[in-house]
Amino acid sequence: MRPVPPLLDVQALSVAFGKPQAPKPALEKVSFVVQPGEVVALVGESGSGKSVTAMSVMQLIGREGGRITGGRMLFSPDGAAPVDLAQLEEEKLRRLRGREIAMIFQEPMTSLNPIKTVGVQLAEVLVLHQGASWKAATAEAQRMLDRVHMTEPARRMGQYPHELSGGMRQRVMIGMALLCRPKLLIADEPTTALDVTVQAQIVVLLQELQRETGTAVLFISHDLALVSQIASRVVVMRHGQVVEQAPRDSLLAAPTQPYTRMLLDAAPRLGGGSPAPLPAAAPLLSVRGLSKTFPTPKGPVQAVADVGFDLQAGETLALIGESGCGKSTTARMVMRLIEPTSGSVSIDGRDITALSPRQMQPVRRAMQMVFQDPYASLNPRLSAFDAITEPLAIHAPRMPRAERRARAEAVLRQVHLPADSLDRYPHQFSGGQRQRLCIARALSLEPRILVADEAVSALDVSVQMQVVALLQELQQRLGLACLFISHDIGVVERISHRIAVMRAGRIVESGATQDILRAPREAYTQQLIAAVPRLPQPRAVQEAMVPA
Repeated sequence: MRPVPPLLDVQALSVAFGKPQAPKPALEKVSFVVQPGEVVALVGESGSGKSVTAMSVMQLIGREGGRITGGRMLFSPDGAAPVDLAQLEEEKLRRLRGREIAMIFQEPMTSLNPIKTVGVQLAEVLVLHQGASWKAATAEAQRMLDRVHMTEPARRMGQYPHELSGGMRQRVMIGMALLCRPKLLIADEPTTALDVTVQAQIVVLLQELQRETGTAVLFISHDLALVSQIASRVVVMRHGQVVEQAPRDSLLAAPTQPYTRMLLDAAPRLGGGSPAPLPAAAPLLSVRGLSKTFPTPKGPVQAVADVGFDLQAGETLALIGESGCGKSTTARMVMRLIEPTSGSVSIDGRDITALSPRQMQPVRRAMQMVFQDPYASLNPRLSAFDAITEPLAIHAPRMPRAERRARAEAVLRQVHLPADSLDRYPHQFSGGQRQRLCIARALSLEPRILVADEAVSALDVSVQMQVVALLQELQQRLGLACLFISHDIGVVERISHRIAVMRAGRIVESGATQDILRAPREAYTQQLIAAVPRLPQPRAVQEAMVPA
């Protein structure tokens, strides 16, 4: 009896971008296997080649301007004779994609069709790949939305992607990938936009799917705590190469490579401490009674109700809560990107909610925002230089171009992107690099208030630590105030002086960071904290903790 081959066997895969006569290598001889029913995690910093590997397996890398220059990708569903994905014709690949191999992409807003409802996009997967009728496909699509814990699944079926929160859009993408029960699921940062409770539910869902169907998962993530919960083996990548791979427990407990140890040391862990609350002072930003009601065909929906908080110079206030609870709507009202139904937003005691657009312009220089979806918030036609300096062109039009370029290079260094990135376009950056580009754009004006909506959720752990250190340095040097929206409670603990917990449009609990995390009063807050994935301590730390 011949041995069963791996489901996916990647052998010395090499990928390059650019012209053939001047190639820029992105992957160099990457090798790993995925067995049937196994979860293999690809981890590493943004730009390390994780997403390039995923796009190559799907044979979509050519659409991104890349080409496979060497190696094989042998795929053997149900133990069949291996086929090399790198050599398959497009027609055969089209039959494999979605049915045998499915992918959850990193940025749901760019993966969903903006002019089709969620229900249509889900149902057409079953119509195309399984020949289902529209009626049966629609019913199954709604059941899948329920399985991925979407609120009001029947209502969501008739909505468009822009009407959903970032976390909701990601759940749609996960459901879409799971509909045909593929043999291999490639998940590129599938839980980045999700709050911790739904993240835990999705992990359970993926594990249930494995038990039911034997689906294997290639799981790409920067969240090592999450990887420790779901993966059976871990492949560590850096600069387009595999630097270490091993079973999960041995790699997390005793990594052999300095780079892997650095990643583990940089990962946020609950209990690592937080900034002490600042002495009482006059607030820089004051929000009172902020509410927002949206009209819908079925009647008004209240997204935010009577929210109030203060934020002083040099302070970080974190807004946490599940997706759809009103965090992003609150942030957009603070920025006057949407108008509140009632309430006030004051800066230095001046209510800005009644200001005209002309009166708001100088105020906007003092307030900048980093949006949740970096690809959707960057103009694909603008280079990194134009994107970063666009705020300067508006607010400082007389600044010479050379000075603008110097400012752009300086903020790129602050977010740890090379200066030669200025002439690249958004599609030429990884997801984490695009988010750093958005942070650089927001910092180019040296604002007094930064509203960060999941600003570090797409970043790998080492860059997260660097960006958090940068924001803290700016707070000390410039008195930067930060409204920090995040589902990553480990990062929240590291950066925030205070926390406000939102649920169903209301703040249900607030206080000093350590008070909230150590002794939460509300059952909902307790549930959020309990759902945070924990990273095991390295073996050396465990041994040091054992009494002699």
